[in-house]
Amino acid sequence: MNETDLQLSDGRTLHVYDTGRGDLPVFWNHGTPNLGAPPEPLFPAAERLGLRWISFDRPGYGGSTPAPGRTMASVAGDVEQVADALGIDRFAVVGYSGGGSYALGTAAVLRERVRAVVTLAAIAPYGVDGLDWFDAMVPSGVASLRAALGGRQVKEAWEASGVEYDPEFTAQDHALFEGPWGWLGKVAGGGLTAGPYGLIDDDISYVTPWGCDPATIIAPTLLLHGDRDGIIPSSHGRWLAAHCPTAELRSFPTDSHFTIVEQADSGLDWLDNLP
Repeated sequence: MNETDLQLSDGRTLHVYDTGRGDLPVFWNHGTPNLGAPPEPLFPAAERLGLRWISFDRPGYGGSTPAPGRTMASVAGDVEQVADALGIDRFAVVGYSGGGSYALGTAAVLRERVRAVVTLAAIAPYGVDGLDWFDAMVPSGVASLRAALGGRQVKEAWEASGVEYDPEFTAQDHALFEGPWGWLGKVAGGGLTAGPYGLIDDDISYVTPWGCDPATIIAPTLLLHGDRDGIIPSSHGRWLAAHCPTAELRSFPTDSHFTIVEQADSGLDWLDNLP
């Protein structure tokens, strides 16, 4: 794994990861609150399929400079600068949880440069018609994101209050973490070492306008979502599928927000089989 610090045009720094090999470049978009390291449990599939993982800590996480007010569209601009610096013209994007929404934003903004999109439990835009955004979301998630709706000062106070987030893990979730996908705990633990800025900016970005429209995506898009997801309810996946003209939704009746990652290999196979 190559790790570098890239200085962007506005002076900010992005901490970038690059496996450096593979015929198809794929940008990984991490969840909240995680570091941006590419997903180790998917390395064997990537090796088999010839995929090159590229990613970065979103602003405010790890070694990347905070960027208060960032949006899906502004982070797409960061992706473009990383791709340009690496000499990459076209690439695919993959994202988990909120990272799936950032992947969709990148596809909406960069359009022809994005060859395909795969998301795992992506979040739909807030306040859109036809979606009860908070319905079926775990209470801790509702409280945290409602704090984000109050603005930066309210959200900062919420995070500083010591309130504990309860994801309501299931027995299946705990079993997942005992295997290769225990990796999620490693990147989640490191996600807050630089402070709460990345988490705060992520959550605010989820409840404010994206700065782009997922309906404008032209790349083939695969949405994977578990019907037992209480962090990002499956209604978000259905809304995205109905409003992204190039999207296919695959629903998994027994998967949660966490166990959906076990479907990621099938998403990479779909990516590899595209013309």
